[in-house]
Amino acid sequence: MAPLEQDALAVREQIFHERVRECIICALLFASLYIFCHFIITHFKKHADFTAVHDDEDAAVNRIALGLCTFTLAVALGAVLLLPFSIISNEVLLSFPQNYYIQWLNGSLVHGLWNLVFLFSNLSLVFLMPFAYFFTESEGFAGSKKVGGPADVPAVPPTPGSPLTPFPQGIMARVYETSVVLLLLTLLVLGMVWVASAMVGNDAASRQSLYDLWEYYLPYLYSCISLFGVLLLLLCTPFGLSTMFTVTGKLLVKPRLLEDLDEQLSCTRFEEAAVSRRI
Repeated sequence: MAPLEQDALAVREQIFHERVRECIICALLFASLYIFCHFIITHFKKHADFTAVHDDEDAAVNRIALGLCTFTLAVALGAVLLLPFSIISNEVLLSFPQNYYIQWLNGSLVHGLWNLVFLFSNLSLVFLMPFAYFFTESEGFAGSKKVGGPADVPAVPPTPGSPLTPFPQGIMARVYETSVVLLLLTLLVLGMVWVASAMVGNDAASRQSLYDLWEYYLPYLYSCISLFGVLLLLLCTPFGLSTMFTVTGKLLVKPRLLEDLDEQLSCTRFEEAAVSRRI
């Protein structure tokens, strides 16, 4: 084998090992965040919502919703910790540039983490959180049969004109209903944003932006959602700070370092004189 081919093979092998290492590190970080968020949610959740469910179908639905919420919280926590992680890794690399054991904290790893967080945050915001909510609220379409029901219970046909069936629907029926509702909600939101962009732009390019969905439409929708989040943050931050200072003022004792002791002694003497005169 020629030396050039050996060098090219070595470079490709190094790139492959670096890619595998980055995938393993990302998987370990996300698994740690997922386990931590699972403990947080199970600590603060109501036990009646997930443990005291007598129906196996409702218990399965609640477990699926718990997994989706845990995934979303893990992604949100990863997005919060990503900037400090980037800063710390950069400082560590600048402090120890020749150390072999910390070379995995490179720019490629941080860039890959940013891409994964951006992808999963959009997926959680647009799909997972609405799906978890609609999935817990769904009951299945009318006329669908329960999957995995008791074998000794005969199937009773639904009452004509009644929107409900006598037995609860299966998991797949709820999945179908949730998918349809989520699709309709997505079309509604996309239509509203498209109309808003057409009204603001007022030109042919903005009205035809629906055909350019990936390049223009989804980033515009993400910008609208980010703007809504920033406005919500600006609205809630003053109330949160005022509440925090109020609670802190009630819990902490005010210092008495700047009080005038002579004035307190004079007030005490006047009070003593007034009480002695009354007596």
